Amino acid sequence: MKGKERVLIVGAGPVGMVCALALNRAGIAVTVLEQEPAPVRDQRAASLHPTTLEMLDRLDVLADIQPRGLVSPVYHFRDRVSGELVAEFDLALLADEFRFPYVLQYEQYKLTRDITARFANESDFDVRYSHAVEAVHIGSDSVEIEVQGPDGMQRHRGTYLIGADGGRSTVRKAADIAFDGFTYPERFVKLATTFDFKGPNPGYVYRNYFSDPDEWCNLFKVRGEGGNGIWRAIFPTRPDETDEDVLSAEGIQRRLKKFFPKDGDYEIAYANVYSVNQRVAATFRTGRVLLVGDAAHVNNPIGGMGMNGGIHDAINLAEKLSAVINEGADDGQLDLYSRQRRHAAVSYVQTQTIANKKLMEERDAQTRAQKFAELRRISETAESARAYMRRAALADSLRDAAAIT
Repeated sequence: MKGKERVLIVGAGPVGMVCALALNRAGIAVTVLEQEPAPVRDQRAASLHPTTLEMLDRLDVLADIQPRGLVSPVYHFRDRVSGELVAEFDLALLADEFRFPYVLQYEQYKLTRDITARFANESDFDVRYSHAVEAVHIGSDSVEIEVQGPDGMQRHRGTYLIGADGGRSTVRKAADIAFDGFTYPERFVKLATTFDFKGPNPGYVYRNYFSDPDEWCNLFKVRGEGGNGIWRAIFPTRPDETDEDVLSAEGIQRRLKKFFPKDGDYEIAYANVYSVNQRVAATFRTGRVLLVGDAAHVNNPIGGMGMNGGIHDAINLAEKLSAVINEGADDGQLDLYSRQRRHAAVSYVQTQTIANKKLMEERDAQTRAQKFAELRRISETAESARAYMRRAALADSLRDAAAIT
């Protein structure tokens, strides 16, 4: 290690672990504290965009995970009402811009587990599970946290504290940072099945978006824990549905069969229902406290931008924090981190995910037709398709954020 400074990170999800790895590669000691006993198989984000793959490659992570993921260069937008394929986008069109012109379908809990197993140790890269933060004390030259662990209460001191602890972030609340935005009235339900949708639907790809004014659906594939493949379907719930109704065996089968009729029941690997928010922290930095990922911004999952935007936060912050700690750069660099990444969250991740949801659920027939016609036009022209995919892959957000001074 280049110095005695230690950075504390709360939250050992993919964003926290990528941030910890990037800092540790720069010679900075890190301690990561996670309240869960191990990486949680929570079946959340699973799509790593080309921009994120380049970052993971620089950290020597990609070569290890790629053979265990699903390479997905193509994604589809479909109209469930007519059964029509509205638009196809192929990231191979951007092979001259992206080193990895595809999305890698790889579950976030696997990425967390991989980084922990391969890089963490007991000293300069210290990862502690079953450690819940109880209190945060912010000083002028350090931050101290009280943590409840298996052996009782502990105190940890660091030069900086990074909150990577999700939408309900303890760190963000302790720093009294506002988290403005809204919660959708409907919840989302994620259903996973071992049924292979490509069998009866050979035109499907690994990432499919179905627009429907009554009940839209995202359908995409991951390898699953056994590697044999699991298809995930995400739907909105109805306002009058209880969690018990949604997650009952009858409710699960009814929802899947309404959308994808088949004989016999689907074999269900897991099911979950959750609330969805669009929120952004008022700032990503206050004093020696910094926020990344869901602790800083949350959004709906349509387009797979949450985890990717969070990893982009982590890399940006690690670069600037390394310059402050290792090179004596002015800590105003950390305010620049906040400005850059908050701009990316508001102007790109929030804007795009909200627009994606509106496209999926549009009810007015004329407006739906106009939106589909525009999407079809974009997909059928090389330059407009490239521009659309560049934005969807968050390349524009990285460029524009970097221009902020």
